Amino acid sequence: MSDEQTSAPATYWRRRSQSKPMPREEAVRQGDIARLAFQTLGRDRAIAFLNTDNPLLGGRPLALATESVAGQRQVEAELVRLTD
Repeated sequence: MSDEQTSAPATYWRRRSQSKPMPREEAVRQGDIARLAFQTLGRDRAIAFLNTDNPLLGGRPLALATESVAGQRQVEAELVRLTD
């Protein structure tokens, strides 16, 4: 037998991801807050803002906004405050 006949396809040995996909509501909140941050702060400042712990908010803005509607509103308010 040749190697082609005995080898399994490349996908055969791949492990399936153990993580569950993000719920749709969380994904929508995450996308909305990221879009707003990019529009108001610009790319580099938005990335820094979203991914850095914010003492006024009590955590990373992206995580807070993704987690709940209340968190999203807090982060939106902070973005408005930063642009005024």
